[in-house]
Amino acid sequence: MAKEISRTGFDVLARKGALYPQEELLAVKKGKNSMQIGIPNEISLQEKRVPLTPGAVALLSNNGHEIIVESGMGLSSNFTDNEYSDAGAKIVYSAKEAFEAQLVVKIEPPTQEEIELFKPGSFLISALQLGQLNKEYFLSLNNKRINAIGIELIEDKVGGMPVVRAMSEVAGISAIQIATELLSNLNDGKGIILGGITGVRPTKVVILGAGTVGEYAARAALGLGANIEIYDNHLYKLRRIKHALGQPVHTSTLDTVMLSESLTEADVLICAIRAEKGRNRCIVTEEMVMNMRKNAVIIDVSIDQGGCVETSEVTSHDNPTFKKFDVIHYCVPNIASRVSRTASNAVSNILTPMLLQAGDVGGIEEMIFTHSWFMKGVYTYKGSLTNMHLAKKFDLKYKELSLLMAARF
Repeated sequence: MAKEISRTGFDVLARKGALYPQEELLAVKKGKNSMQIGIPNEISLQEKRVPLTPGAVALLSNNGHEIIVESGMGLSSNFTDNEYSDAGAKIVYSAKEAFEAQLVVKIEPPTQEEIELFKPGSFLISALQLGQLNKEYFLSLNNKRINAIGIELIEDKVGGMPVVRAMSEVAGISAIQIATELLSNLNDGKGIILGGITGVRPTKVVILGAGTVGEYAARAALGLGANIEIYDNHLYKLRRIKHALGQPVHTSTLDTVMLSESLTEADVLICAIRAEKGRNRCIVTEEMVMNMRKNAVIIDVSIDQGGCVETSEVTSHDNPTFKKFDVIHYCVPNIASRVSRTASNAVSNILTPMLLQAGDVGGIEEMIFTHSWFMKGVYTYKGSLTNMHLAKKFDLKYKELSLLMAARF
């Protein structure tokens, strides 16, 4: 038997792998068209969505773009700093560092304090909520020469608004899930199941609005076996939703008498009518609510535009419901934040290809001037406010306005 060779301490350490060569992460080479993208924390009340997921950051980083993420930005959607760091992002510990990037990407509009943190001439992609902001706000953006693109105004090449549609799909499905919870005994509801089982009358769901929210609420309710009725004043929307659902459902224009009779038997009312201009008009009166069944549920998805139920009042995720005339009201403006991870993935999947496309031509500004379809989206009126209309609305000088309010990708 061969004599065992005695080993030194150095040999022992080597055998344990402590001195084996380790992998080194090399920096991705930056191209001439690389962009610097900052993602700060959302400070708006109960906003839990994030604009870019770690997967999107990895894709952008691998294409040579620098991503600056404020620490804790993704925690509300259960994305950790480690995930963003591993994806190639630079983690910073102050909002100022994130806002000083060449391009800032957010969900909610920046506050007046956050606007002061921007570098002059930088770009912003976020919601801008034109109906809720005032002239002074846009003057603040303009004084900093910030080029702002509203994500809710972004159009695709076929004229659709992908971000609005994605959030509407989330809101529609969530509305039925919320109604299911509020009808149960655990939430002092009627103690009924949303849907139907053999030998028991199915739940009746009335939906106001035949848009995307109404469509996806109807899909979810039909899947559970509920009996649904859909009301809208646009006949083409009613035809479209019947075709999209592929099932015979009751549809009607907003006839006050018929709607009043229907609501007396409704277990759930979902209000999903969006105002075409300005504030929503009241469709469901206080008297109609008084005649509804005890512990029926009203979910006013359109509350962010004033709501379409006379008894609706804005609530929060912490205190989402209240009772009036023994009817449960749910009037939270930002329903998508209930399922922030799903909503964040949806927004990220829309923004990422757009940012990659902008990077290919050298940035957002270069994209504006090199793509005729982009220019068309910015300077023509396609159902959303552009520079010219914004200037008219807020009495601003058009030539001095540096905002880009609509973009087509």
